[in-house]
This record gives sequence, C-alpha cells and structure tokens, in this order.
Amino acid sequence: MDPLWLVVVGTVVIALLFDVVNGFHDAANSIATVVSTRVLSPRWAVLWAAFFNFVAMFVFPAAVANTISKIVEIDPNDSIFVYVVLSGLLGAIVWDLLTWWWALPTSSSHALIGGFGGAGVAYAGWDVLHWDKVITTMQFIPLAPLIGMAIGFAMMLAVCWIFRRWRPAAVDRLFRRGQLVSASLYSLGHGGNDAQKTMGIIVALLVASGHRPPDATDIPWWIILSCHMAMAVGTAMGGWRIVKTMGMKITKLRPVGGFCAETGGALTLFGSTLAGIPVSTTHTITGSIIGVGATWKLSGIKWGVAGRILWAWVLTIPASAVVAAACLYAIQIMHPGF
Repeated sequence: MDPLWLVVVGTVVIALLFDVVNGFHDAANSIATVVSTRVLSPRWAVLWAAFFNFVAMFVFPAAVANTISKIVEIDPNDSIFVYVVLSGLLGAIVWDLLTWWWALPTSSSHALIGGFGGAGVAYAGWDVLHWDKVITTMQFIPLAPLIGMAIGFAMMLAVCWIFRRWRPAAVDRLFRRGQLVSASLYSLGHGGNDAQKTMGIIVALLVASGHRPPDATDIPWWIILSCHMAMAVGTAMGGWRIVKTMGMKITKLRPVGGFCAETGGALTLFGSTLAGIPVSTTHTITGSIIGVGATWKLSGIKWGVAGRILWAWVLTIPASAVVAAACLYAIQIMHPGF
C-alpha cells in the first residue's frame, strides 16, 4: 500500500479524534448554564447537547468548512502538504488537551486555525496563508463575545421588563422549561459551526493528497456524517472541569439568565455559521454570560476568572501554531524524503 495513503487515512482518524476532543472540550459551552442552574442533571445535559450537535448537519450549509479548507494555499502537486495538515491537527490537539487540563475554556476553533496556519507557514512561509480568511477569523475573536454580550444583555433587560410584575417563583418555573429550548439552540449552533471546522481540515487533506480537485465546493456525505458523529460522541463524554468554570465561576446564573445567555450565544452562532465565519463557541457563550451578569451589577462578574480566560484566548492561536510547527519539524527529521 502507498505509504502516503496510510498517512492520509491516519490523518483522517486524527481529525475525527480532534472532533471528539472538541466535543468534550467545548461541551461546557453548550451545557454549562443549564447544569449550573440545575435545570438538567449533567448526564442528561450532555446527551441533550450531543443530540443537537449531531442534527446540526441537516440544518446548516457547509460554508464554514469551505472557509477552513482554504486558510492555507495548498499545492496538490506537493505531497508534503499532507504532513502540514497532520502537524496542524497535532498542534491543535495538544493545546486543547493542555487547556482542558488547566480548566481553561479556550477555543478549539482557533487552536485548529492556529495549528493549520502555523504548520503551513513553517513549511512554505507567510505567503501560503489566505490573509482575507485569516483576518476575518481574527476580527471575530473580539467581535463574537462582544456580539454575544450585547444580545445577552439586551435579552436580559427585555425579559426583566416584560416579566417585571411576575412572581419570582413563576418566572423561575417558566425559564427552567425555556432553558431546554435555549440549550438545544446553542448546541445546534455549536455543532453547526465547530463540526464544520474538522470537515474543512479533511477537505484540505484530500486536496493535498490529490484525491480532491482544489476548486471543488461540494463536501462528501461521509465527511459530514463522520464529523458530526465524532463531535456528538465527544460531547456525550462531557467536560466537567470547564463546565464548572463557565457555569459557576464567571457569574451566578438563574434559569432566566441561563436562557438569555444561551439564546444570545445561539443567535450569534447561527449568523456566523450561515455567513461562513469560523467563530469560537467558547468566546461567544462567555460574552453572553458576562452580558447577562452585567445587567445586575458589574461586581457580580468575577473578573479574575474572566481575565484568565481572556489570556487563554490571546495565546491560543500563537501557541497552537508553535506546537504545530514543532510537530512539522519533528516529522521532517524522522521522514527521510521530506
């Protein structure tokens, strides 16, 4: 069997493993608020989120996947780009696992983009990047949480005004049910945006190996199905360390606040996914939670925790890029024909 084909198959497997890691690393984004407000138990919450992660494949077009696949300019006549894709995946996985262990809700999306871009630059220089797609992604590092924050803040104000004459217990009962809807919407957005990033990486791999024309726009169903399935499995495995940070350490949430945060995050993800913009589900829900917490009082937000999260955001792309470049150099040393 062709050794390059073995590398391609192995890289597809690693890509799907990354999707699993993405699922349990970012499961907190979908279920942190619904768990922290005790609307669902952790076990049922992850199953709820996993189901909607999976069905997102039937809802959203593959615009984000096409964006990711074109972050790096791939030469289909140069088989070394297969190793560039592999190194990018490894860089993203290592960074994701480190931040999961440190209980920091960083972005798997930006880790993947940083890893892919870093490996590409390490091999072929800065000109290999499609800067328009990189810049758009970079712009949404601050924009996604700010949009989520604004929508969460506005929704919380509107809900407080609409239900101002209701008894607190009645409001609590209503929004405990409402959170089942908002959590499903956010999980749908999470699956729609994040699973497509791995789809884009597999597409780039097939282009690099000569198994797909560079100008093709359709994505095979086996890629769509396997990526959404892998993410659903990862989400079902859970990620309780980050759930605690996201749902309990930033600010104290009640069901009404959880509903507004999840809905604000979901609306942000729906818009960005339809526009083909790979955004961070972590950034989005964090911004929404802060926006909801700010409607009560700014002192209710634990800015020390938020500051640690912010630093992790800033470091994700360069850190994963460095790890991916190191992986590529290691492959160069071990591969005699590199």
